[in-house]
Amino acid sequence: MDAKRRSLLTFAAISALSATFEGCATMKPTHMDSDLVVDAQFNGTAGDRVEGKPTFKTIQAALDALPSQANAPRRITIRKGRYYEKLVIDKPFVSLVGEGRGTTVLSFDAYSGLARPGSAGKWSTFGCATLIVRATDFRAENLTIENAYDYPANDIKDAKDPTRTNDPQAVALMTDTGADRALFRNVDITGHQDTLFVNVGRSLFQNCRVSGNVDFIFGAGQAVFEQCEIITRARVKPGVNPVGYVTAPSTQINQPWGLVFIDCKLLRESDKVPAQSSPLGRPWHPTVSRGDGRYADPDAVGSSIFINCFMDVHITTDGWAAMSGTPRSGTEKTWFQPEDARFFEYHSTGPGAAVNTKRRQLGEAQVQAFTRGQLLGDWRIE
Repeated sequence: MDAKRRSLLTFAAISALSATFEGCATMKPTHMDSDLVVDAQFNGTAGDRVEGKPTFKTIQAALDALPSQANAPRRITIRKGRYYEKLVIDKPFVSLVGEGRGTTVLSFDAYSGLARPGSAGKWSTFGCATLIVRATDFRAENLTIENAYDYPANDIKDAKDPTRTNDPQAVALMTDTGADRALFRNVDITGHQDTLFVNVGRSLFQNCRVSGNVDFIFGAGQAVFEQCEIITRARVKPGVNPVGYVTAPSTQINQPWGLVFIDCKLLRESDKVPAQSSPLGRPWHPTVSRGDGRYADPDAVGSSIFINCFMDVHITTDGWAAMSGTPRSGTEKTWFQPEDARFFEYHSTGPGAAVNTKRRQLGEAQVQAFTRGQLLGDWRIE
């Protein structure tokens, strides 16, 4: 991509962002009562009232009991415990509220290359998530969402080992078609490769922890992260460098922004994550089918923005990396360079921070377009 187009992409997107969201109204959150309770220790009949609340043993049973349509939040309080369930939220205004992010755990262990039960196919990255949101106005608070697939065990296997998979992507949380205005507060989202797939709609993450290693926050959706800890996990396979990439956005060019991190901390799980081992991101161009063939989507011009973020020593000096994609023709890979994406920073701090020609910075005027109020439009959280 030539320098002129790069410049146009940068400033056109920021200008469009400011114009689009000017004069938005405020929407206050609706008060929620605890409509339903999920308790792993419950042994009664699903829906029996305990202390006046309909109670269920599984989250799925509680979701099934909710109406298919709603215009106000319905809260499901989840008692402490581990819930081995693969969940799809396809009803609006569902709220899952745990008793604590370390004690209420939603867990499953599907991965991309795993055979899908009852099907000749596999789960794929688009289907393997522990929790998939396909409805508007979802909310999760005070719990953990994890993909428990043993990625390290697979990572260390020899390439000739027949039990090794080349498709180890294991998503914990995905926003899918139909999702918008998804709010996450005090939530841990845990995995390794492809942990958080924000692919559709607007999402807001407040005081959350997201952990992984390879492309562990990715997708075409629009997500704001406020005061979150973004934690890079180690690779047990020796000699892997880089150990992974924090983001891999596939933001469509007609969207003015993609992934925005405000006042976050980019940390490493332990000193087993080496210094200079993790770029901030790389541009993902998913393979799409067009009239002239099947190739990397040219309209996926990814956007990752880091504003006032602390960065530990694992973040590379260059900050960003290239990513390959399916070519239009021939056998050689197409490489997409970070300077052709919408990758920017503003006031990064810490030993992993740097200002150089490869780590482009927003100016004082430009960064004003990336406040939460500007980004979320008519969806305002108080």
